[in-house]
Formats: sequence, structure tokens, C-alpha cells
Amino acid sequence: MRLENKVAIVTGGASGFGYGIAERFAREGAKVVIADLDGDAAERAADAIGGATLGVRVDVSDGEAVATLVEGAAARFGRIDVVVNNAGTTHRNRPMLEVDEATYDRIFAVNVKAIYHMARVVVPVFRAQGGGVMINTASTAGLRPRPGLVWYNASKGAVISLTKAMAIELAPEQIRVNCLCPVAGDTPMLGQFMGEDTPELRAKFVATIPIGRLSTPQDMANAALWLASDEAAFITGVALEVDGGRCV
Repeated sequence: MRLENKVAIVTGGASGFGYGIAERFAREGAKVVIADLDGDAAERAADAIGGATLGVRVDVSDGEAVATLVEGAAARFGRIDVVVNNAGTTHRNRPMLEVDEATYDRIFAVNVKAIYHMARVVVPVFRAQGGGVMINTASTAGLRPRPGLVWYNASKGAVISLTKAMAIELAPEQIRVNCLCPVAGDTPMLGQFMGEDTPELRAKFVATIPIGRLSTPQDMANAALWLASDEAAFITGVALEVDGGRCV
């Protein structure tokens, strides 16, 4: 198994991409902590996956909550090898001036500042144990921005930039930092990305993806597994497009 005896934290792990990643990591031998704003859903996800999987409620925009998450995981399992900063949010597709300030602040708190909170507490853990892996969920929106999603696009562009900056700074300490850039998938946020979820809008969106389908949690899980594994030991600072050719 590719993650045998490793410990991973997956934020936003109760559904969608996060659940797919958590489930795959567990099947590959990892002990997984599923952190999600919906604590009940996190516990249900952990029960469904089974094994040494733990579900906890965490608001990733709250620095103290993130610190408690990391401290608790390290105390329970003795170490932390992988963190997947997957939790994210967006605004409904609309002209940029129609997005209110509170929504803007929430997007950057969850998509960007949460990674700051996580880095402050998990990087010292990685340093103490001689290395670790961080994987951030960015988006093709950070590479090929779309109208109507200006502030979401900007947040994911920030994730890509901070991933590369963290990677170069932490590489000498054997801490690898990469990000995944998925094209939209059939997740709870799809309707917000498109404005509304209709067969016509889905078909129009899928037509922009050369492989001809939306992304799946399994696509993300496969990519995250490789980046988390020792097979990717020389890979850092990468924004891996999981997009069926969308960004070509």
C-alpha cells in the first residue's frame, strides 16, 4: 500500500473531492482525519470509510480551530505526514460588482487564509519529524479565469502562487508543497459555478473539456495519492491540472 503507516488530514473531507481523497488514502493504508465544517457529515464519512479514520468538525477559517485539529491529530496518531487543504467555497456566478463584501471575505478566509492557518501549525510538525507533504486544492479557475467568478478565480490564483512560494522556501527541509487544479466536477458547488445547474448549462460546460466530461472525486483522489506518496518524492511546487485538457 502506497501510504502505509502514514497519517493524513483532509479538510473539506466529508463530501465531494475531499471524501474521494480521504477514502483513497485510507484504502492505501493511511490513518485519515476528515475535517469538515459539517461535523456530523465528517463523522458519517469516517464511519463509511472505516479503519483508522476520524471525523471532526473544523472551521478552517478559524486559526484556533485549525491549531486544535493539528494538535489533536498529532497527539492521537503520533505524527502527521500529509495535509490536504481541500476545503473551499465560492460565490454564485454573477458580475463581480454584485458580490458583497461578506461573501468576498468568506471566500478568501476559506480558500486562502485557511492555508496560512494550517501552515503555521503543521509546518513545525513537519520540521520536527524531518519532512512532510502539503497538497492544496486550487482550480483551473486560477489558470484560466472565467467571467462571473472573478473573486473565486482570484482566490485560486492566490493558492497557486502561495503553493509555489511555500514549496521553494520549504524544500531544503524536505517539505513538499503542491496543488491540484481540477476542472469543475459534479459536486455541491457546480450549480454556483454555472449560475444554475441545468442540463443545457452542463452540456455547454462539458463541451469546453476536451476529454468530454466533468472531473470526479476519483480523478482528484488518484492525483492526490501520487503527490502524497513517496513516488513523488522529487515533485514540489507543481500546479497539477486535473482537467481533461481544459487548460491546454
